[in-house]
Amino acid sequence: MEQVKLLGFWYSPFSHRVEWALKIKGVKYEYIEEDKNNKSSLLLQSNPIHKKIPVLIHNGKPICESMIILEYIDETFEGPSILPKDPYDRALARFWAKFLDDKVATMVNTFLHKGDEQENGKKEVCEMLKVLDNELKDKKVFVGDKFGFSDMAANFVGLWLSIFQEASGVVLVTSENFPNFCDWRDEYINCSQVKEYLSPRNDKLLAFFQGRVSAHAATSASTQK
Repeated sequence: MEQVKLLGFWYSPFSHRVEWALKIKGVKYEYIEEDKNNKSSLLLQSNPIHKKIPVLIHNGKPICESMIILEYIDETFEGPSILPKDPYDRALARFWAKFLDDKVATMVNTFLHKGDEQENGKKEVCEMLKVLDNELKDKKVFVGDKFGFSDMAANFVGLWLSIFQEASGVVLVTSENFPNFCDWRDEYINCSQVKEYLSPRNDKLLAFFQGRVSAHAATSASTQK
């Protein structure tokens, strides 16, 4: 019998990616909520290098990093494919997934920081959004006609980005400056794969990130005194 555990945070888009893949594949799993300020011995033993979530533990063997975990799930379990079968489409899916994943830290920091650091972050994020706005014109998914790997990687820009905007008051995306991206985002939020497998935006998530923004601002202010 397969034993599958997932270590994660309820508010993490990276944890949600993995849960998404497991649900699509129909894999039964045990979810274990971690405490960022008091990480469990299981997490520290399972990911001793980075000490971060998510970690998938399959029959006692840990796999780390959300996009690597998605590929592992796709290759290991039966069910609908996550990566395209065509080699070229598979390469494209991996390209867009990496492009999106590489920008998450910059996006988060842009909403948390102030001053020059925030302005520099805004420029970088807006350049990314310009690329996406051009790429996603008249498209519902990143690669081909099937929702998959790169679309799962896009859950931060598709769902969490608007929450960070509202929590911080820093607005980077409007239908006027990135119309194609906004059209895609609206389709993304309302598509059956997202509605069925991902928790929608909710007040709990917004409240959590509002608290995170406020705490970061208070910490920054105290260090500048």
